[in-house]
Amino acid sequence: MNDSLKVLKIKIYQPQAHYRMPFTYQRRHTYPIPPYSTVIGLLCNLLGIRNNNGDGEPNDDNYLKLKNIKISIAGTFESKTTEYIWLRNLSKESHISRFGSYTNRYVGGHIEHIGGQMPAPTDILNDVRLWIYLYHKDESFLDHKGKTFLEEIKDSFENSNDRISVLHLGRAEDWIVIEDLKFVELKYRKIGGDFKKFFWIPKDLYLPNNKNINNWEEHYKKIEGIAYRITTYYKLQNGIRNFDYVEVKLNSGELSFCELNMEVLFDEEENLPIFLANLQGGYKENVE
Repeated sequence: MNDSLKVLKIKIYQPQAHYRMPFTYQRRHTYPIPPYSTVIGLLCNLLGIRNNNGDGEPNDDNYLKLKNIKISIAGTFESKTTEYIWLRNLSKESHISRFGSYTNRYVGGHIEHIGGQMPAPTDILNDVRLWIYLYHKDESFLDHKGKTFLEEIKDSFENSNDRISVLHLGRAEDWIVIEDLKFVELKYRKIGGDFKKFFWIPKDLYLPNNKNINNWEEHYKKIEGIAYRITTYYKLQNGIRNFDYVEVKLNSGELSFCELNMEVLFDEEENLPIFLANLQGGYKENVE
């Protein structure tokens, strides 16, 4: 039985970021850390994965491998500010509601853009730091370059040959700085204390070969945090993204797995517990 797990660690800094909560409109709220779908989007950008079919999911070997990846996300930010942007509705009805006639563009003697408009406050995180951990079970698979899938991801961070656009997390303007990128061996240990970071703690936790894995659902109920269903992968249907969701708790850093008599994966260098999400369910899967 293995007592450690090899993962790819990615430490990221962002001067500003917005990870939008999809159900907020008039005021656009942000999660304190990105949902899994945002990190998946970053990996698709890195690997040059596109949906050229215009429907369903990408027909790409790397995407099929990506569907089996396990992700852990933790992070902090220094402050939160609010920006105001204008949203415009270019429908004829919105224009008439604003200007009184579809041929008029003057309000108060000043010409304006066509359509209706509405101010939208947008919450922005400042000085964001993220700890992202990736695990892929099939370490035996080698691509045409002789690399495993995680090695290919690491190589894609270091070389820009296949990237679709500038690396970002959140909005297109939320560029990232890679502070650390390396493989690490995670050990199992019992934890307790305030880790002063936000965590997604998934209901479907990937925790191979842990003796308490079958009790995870009961442990999960006792963990403090706000319950969410957050996005993972999506399919295009008639031009609309239909996302899959997973159940998680957003924990603000105070954790005590000692009381649960359970060990979790832990990065000793960062003093950080790791919660790898099984994004397609099946948390009881074990590694041989």
